[in-house]
Formats: sequence, C-alpha cells, structure tokens
Amino acid sequence: MADPKGFLTTGREVAKTRPAGERVKDWNEVYVRGSLLPIISKQAGRCMDCGIPFCHNGCPLGNLIPEWNDYAYREDWTAASERLHATNNFPEFTGRLCPAPCESACVLGINQPAVTIKNVEVSIIDKAWDSGDVTPQPPERLSGKTVAVIGSGPAGLAAAQQLTRAGHTVAVFERADRIGGLLRYGIPEFKMEKSHINRRIEQMRAEGTKFRTEVEIGKDIDAATLRRRYDAVVIAAGATVSRDLPVPGRELNGVHFAMEYLPLANKVQEGDLTVSPISAEGKHVVVIGGGDTGADCVGTAHRQGAASVTQLEIMPKPGEDRNANQPWPTFPMLYKVTSAHEEGGERVYSVSTTHFEGDEDGNVQALHLVEVEFKDGKLEQKPGTERRIPAQLVTLAMGFTGTDQSNGLVQQFGLELDGRGNVARDADYATNVGGVFVAGDAGRGQSLIVWAIAEGRSAARGVDRFLTGASALPAPIRPTDRSLMV
Repeated sequence: MADPKGFLTTGREVAKTRPAGERVKDWNEVYVRGSLLPIISKQAGRCMDCGIPFCHNGCPLGNLIPEWNDYAYREDWTAASERLHATNNFPEFTGRLCPAPCESACVLGINQPAVTIKNVEVSIIDKAWDSGDVTPQPPERLSGKTVAVIGSGPAGLAAAQQLTRAGHTVAVFERADRIGGLLRYGIPEFKMEKSHINRRIEQMRAEGTKFRTEVEIGKDIDAATLRRRYDAVVIAAGATVSRDLPVPGRELNGVHFAMEYLPLANKVQEGDLTVSPISAEGKHVVVIGGGDTGADCVGTAHRQGAASVTQLEIMPKPGEDRNANQPWPTFPMLYKVTSAHEEGGERVYSVSTTHFEGDEDGNVQALHLVEVEFKDGKLEQKPGTERRIPAQLVTLAMGFTGTDQSNGLVQQFGLELDGRGNVARDADYATNVGGVFVAGDAGRGQSLIVWAIAEGRSAARGVDRFLTGASALPAPIRPTDRSLMV
C-alpha cells in the first residue's frame, strides 16, 4: 500500500486546464503542461490497495491500477510504466480519452471522491516517454505467418502491435491518408494532440509493423485477394455509419454528420487545409446529440469562432449524483461538464427536432424543436412547447449504427452479422469465415476506447492461437464479457 493514510489526509486534485478564454484561441490540449507531476505522487497515494480492487473490474483492460499507483507514489516511474503497459498498449490514448469507468468503480468512491486514476495513468506514460522508457519491442524470431489488419483505430493498432511482437508479419490497412482511424480524424486536437499517435506509429514501425494508407479493403483490394496474401485477417474497421435524423429539411446545406465536420478541422491542423470547408465561423451552430462526440463539435465550433453554440439532447438532464438504479460500482450516467462546455454555449435537454428551415438558396437557417417527456416508458411531445432557434450550421452527433457495408467488405468476406448489425464472432473473436477475426466496434458496436484496445488484444490472442496452435498473449476479455459499466 502506497500511503496507509493517504485517502484520509489528501483530497482529490485533478489536472488543471488553461483558462477557457485562452485555449479557444488555439488547438493545443486544454490542460496546463506539467501541472500534474508535482501533485500526482500524493494523488496516487490516495489508493487504498483494496483487497478486492473493483477498479480492475471497472476497466475492461484489467489495468493493474493499485500496483502502478504504488509505484507512482514512490516515484518509480520505470516500474510504473512497466505495470501500465502490461495490460494497455496505448495508455497515453486512454489517459486522455477514456471516461474512466475505473474511477466509478473505485472503492474510495463509495463515500469520498475517487482516486484520480486517469490523471495518474497519463502522468506515468508521459513521464515514460520523456524518460526514454518507451522503446520498440521487436520479436526475437519471426513465425513466418502473415496477418492483415483492416482499420488503424485503437482496436486495429492494439491487435497489430500484439501480433507483431508475437513474431508475425503484420500489415495494417487504412482507407484514410493517415494512420489512426477516429483517433486521427474524429478526436479534436484539443483533446489529444496527434503527436501522441505519431510516436506510437514510429514505435510500431520499428517493431516491424507495416502500414498501408489510402487502401480500402473491398474497393482497392477485394477480400479474396487479401485472404490469398495473408494467413489471417483482423477486421477492426469500426462502427462508422452515423445515425441520421430523417426530418423535413435534412437535405438543406449546412446540416452535416459530426464525422463530416470534425475530420475537416483535424485536416486543417495537419496542414492539409488552410480553412475548413465546413466552418462555424460567425454562424449560429446547433449540435444534436449530448454525448462526447457532441461535446467535440461544441469545442471545435468555439475555436472556429461561432456566433453561438447550442447543444440539444433528447434525454432528460442527468443528475449530479448516482441514481438508485445505478449503484456503486456501476458506471453511472451523471451530468458532466467537459472542457468544451466550460468554454461556453447552451445545453438544452428533453427536446426533439421536428424540422429544419431553410432560405431561398437551400441553406439551413433555423431549427424547430419541441419538448419531450417520458410517459409509460415512451418519449412523447409536450403540446405547446414548440419553438424555433437560429441554426446556420447543424451537426448530427447521435451515435453510430454499425459497420460500413457500402464498400463491399462484409459481403465479399461473407461475414455473418448479429442481431444488432455487428459482425458476429465466437469466444476467440473468430468470424464464421476461417482465418478472419473481428475486434472493436465492428464486432461490439459503438463503445469506449478501452473496450477497443481490450478487444484488439484479445483478438490478437485468438489469431495467434489460430496460426500457431497456442498463444502466450494475454486475453483481457471475451466478446460476451461485460464490465460493471453500462
């Protein structure tokens, strides 16, 4: 145990963010650089090293949280990094992007603020990179087997790194022009600077992983060709089909999916564009969807100079405390104020969009909405609550409905789908097609980055067993497993 009295003597202290007025003028990460390290040792000392560490179960990666908390408390950063990497290939991603279900499951959180697990995690990995503790780990020998990984998001990258280190020759295929999937073109720069992805890619290249960008499997290379060239295939293409809003006026100019809007802002930061073709500058912006993707749209609109930003959510406003039906250690649905919300804008709950209004040139000018409420378990409109709000740019951030089937990938492989439209798989992440495996959102449906990495690691073990008859790779979860989070 790090500090036997730490949870009694030290209060919870989280990473400091830069002033909102300052950070909306640039695209750098919102946190004050270096602000965590002076406080993180004491924060790690709040960990009680519980006999049953429920934080393990809250995290699908099975992170060894009490162990690396102890090392962080003692400022043994090398040992802390080793324990962190034992279960997680990319802690700098999860430490910045995961909503931290581990903290919701923290035993201390029963009657006190939980340990700042996420902040400790990101401090350990940032220190490890600065100290040179993160190095390539090429395999001692090659197996002679080849694996193709389709998709370079967190699931695909985790599977590729595990399989490369196991000695297989791995090629990652990405249809975009850069590696990273939604990490690259879905997550705004202010949430995670892309330098974190770039240095991981260089590490993986040094280990032997090959990367092929601007290659779409199903179009540029068909499934049959890929199967002939490789001994196994991992499909980690994500669940990229955005949920639409089929209401009158949807066809108007200025109504876009979030994943049409956000990648262009990232393209500007990559230097590919001077100005985004879809910009919020000087416009009244409405974001439909109250989740993390919606918050990303809010923060992006602020930085582009929006005249106003309004975020709509069809569900009621969550409470600030756990509901009785979401007891510890489950992951509760609580009211959350992200850094983007701190920067301004209005959030409106329990409303539904009825239609969009356009001008004579076919551009969206306003959005009509109505308040809704639950009656007998169903959402119903409240008469007399209709109203109109200005909207010159609308982003639809209502989640995703499944894997993209427009490129023929699913059909060409002959993959079976489950009842939710995801690629079906067994306990080893194998599909109905021999030698073809699936990991991440493509098989699970839209989920968190920790699930993607955990599934990528697990699928790698299934592939390794398929290729060699056995595997020493860890398998954090099986596809049917569920953590304590919702």
